[in-house]
Amino acid sequence: MGHLITVATSALNQWALDFGGNRDRILESIRISKGRGATLRVGPELEIPGYGCLDHFLEGDTTDHSWEILGEILQNECVQGIVCDLGMPVIHKSVTYNCRVIIRGSKILLIRPKMWLANDGNYRELRYFSPWHKHRQVEDFYLPEFIREITGQITVPIGDAVISTFDTCIGVELCEELFTPASPHTLMGLDGVEIFTNSSGSHHELRKLHARVDLIKEATAKLGGVYLYANQQGCDGDRLYYDGSALIAVNGRIIAQGSQFSLHDVEVVSATIDVHDVRSYRGRSSRNMQAASSAAYPRIEVDASLSPGVPKVLPDVKAAREFQVRFHTPEQEIALGPACWLWDYLRRSRTSGYFVPLSGGIDSCATAVIVYSMCRLVTQAASEGREQVIEDARRIVGEKPNSSYVPIDPREFCGRIFHTCYMGTENSSAETRDRAKNLSGAIGSYHIDLNMDTLVTAVRNLFSLVTGVKPRFRVHGGSDAENLALQNIQARLRMVLAYLFAQLLPWVRGGVGGLLVLGSANVDESIRGYFTKYDCSSADINPIGGISKTDLKKFIAYAKDAFNLPGLQDFMDAVPTAELEPITQTYVQADEADMGMTYDELSIFGRLRKVERCGPYSMFTKLLNEWAGMWSPAQIADKVKRFFFEYARNRHKMTTITPSYHAETYSPDDNRYDLRPFLYPARFPHQFAKIDEVADRFEHSELYQKADPA
Repeated sequence: MGHLITVATSALNQWALDFGGNRDRILESIRISKGRGATLRVGPELEIPGYGCLDHFLEGDTTDHSWEILGEILQNECVQGIVCDLGMPVIHKSVTYNCRVIIRGSKILLIRPKMWLANDGNYRELRYFSPWHKHRQVEDFYLPEFIREITGQITVPIGDAVISTFDTCIGVELCEELFTPASPHTLMGLDGVEIFTNSSGSHHELRKLHARVDLIKEATAKLGGVYLYANQQGCDGDRLYYDGSALIAVNGRIIAQGSQFSLHDVEVVSATIDVHDVRSYRGRSSRNMQAASSAAYPRIEVDASLSPGVPKVLPDVKAAREFQVRFHTPEQEIALGPACWLWDYLRRSRTSGYFVPLSGGIDSCATAVIVYSMCRLVTQAASEGREQVIEDARRIVGEKPNSSYVPIDPREFCGRIFHTCYMGTENSSAETRDRAKNLSGAIGSYHIDLNMDTLVTAVRNLFSLVTGVKPRFRVHGGSDAENLALQNIQARLRMVLAYLFAQLLPWVRGGVGGLLVLGSANVDESIRGYFTKYDCSSADINPIGGISKTDLKKFIAYAKDAFNLPGLQDFMDAVPTAELEPITQTYVQADEADMGMTYDELSIFGRLRKVERCGPYSMFTKLLNEWAGMWSPAQIADKVKRFFFEYARNRHKMTTITPSYHAETYSPDDNRYDLRPFLYPARFPHQFAKIDEVADRFEHSELYQKADPA
């Protein structure tokens, strides 16, 4: 019959510092796990205070309140008869650690600190925590007095140990530790650990889930074992979206998976596994030779079994063996990830909806379609009877708590919470105005069409009155300075109008509260600095600020069919333009011409700059090989130098950039993800001189004959 154990892992939508809400979601996940017969439950990293507390982890209050919540959990009857793996900060000998607290019933079995901390990209764990470097060692941790009264324990072990029950052995691996070259699961597995838990706070990036799944499968493919992966899900108060995907793997195979994008606050993934499968899988002699000589971990003995007292039939064996991991395409990830993030932000900020200046271009179009995707998710969840979603929706649209309103039509719901506005000038075209109007009609947003020439003219006349001179556009004989200033007047006034309408439109419609303004600058334009500081890129949050133009175009192509919005084809066919300069018979403003580089090139520059850590010279030498035969060395040099010049002189704009949904590894988000200065020697004299030297040397090489780019 085998040796069967039911295990459960979870994805929770925790919120930084929402101690009561976090407690309730933890308890609900434990109840669901027990209801499925599980005797082991795993939760996300730092689930009690919320992972994204950031500098609040430096406050003693955060740790104290975490102990208070843990005390309430320990006293709840639902924790009886189940081993629970919980996350919170713990201060031991005046040092703060990121810990897992393993409990069974009202007893604490072990406090296991994180040994390898995430400290790059979006993570600064070394700023708040210290790693536990006493490998395979435990010490006595003196419990707070009120916890002693609950557990009857004075001290509990803290350190690098494993949990041994009558029937199996459990080891903890914490998030980043899975990603390290020498992951703890290897040595724990050689010492007999059969079940590994991993509690994570892992954020979404486009195409990232594949890497995570591969690592989890690999963790037990060589070693054998059961791997339980828990993760946070949702927006916990920052620009990251934690994308769930709780997983259970056995011997290198994924056998259960949770959703990656969901409006569920609590999601539990469970499976019944046979630990004899692990022991059989580990029968290779080479593995056993290494295991026989491996160092031992301290074992925390538990006088109980995880398996039930009587044998039971393993359910859905065939289904587990044939399980296929679900991956979304990047287009689906854009449709779902930012939409879930927007819903969390909207309901937790307690505002009345969103406002978008809809320009008729593909960026604001993508932002609007993501909001519509959010409305689709909300109505789908409401139709499934999700009470929390229905309650939040009623409050947001201004319905009374006892209302019977249920959002079932995404267009109707969109019309109540989403507001769009086309802000035209004499430089705007009928085509962009029509595209904005048609899109708003297709998704159901409350739409306004206005002309702001009077406002622009008033500002322009004020300047003329004060200075005695009147600035002109370039096509009318003006200088570059005049031309740029006149464009920026329009862009910045749009931002002022956006906030005016966002604050007052709910009042105009007989409602209360205000709207959040959404930005629509993509990641490539941010890197290049191709936007006006304090224009419509200045907003409350930006759902597309970490997404490339290339991916946004693919998303719009996907949404055209998936959301039945045929009018999106017009946006894909249109040439990107800011429409800030007069249109003449010989000139129409175009974004790529203005930037001096294509969006595809910007994506390449961005990845080389951030992901591959290239300065100007190393970027040039890489592209010299990759673009050989496509461009001459001199042309490649010119492109690289132009990019770095524009990037450097516009870097200051990143200090005020709107908080954006993080979706790309080359985001330029200042002081969060991209720690670089904002005042540069923009002409990079030494670096550019080396580029010119190499370009001149290779200019006449046969390898670099210019080809027709078309």
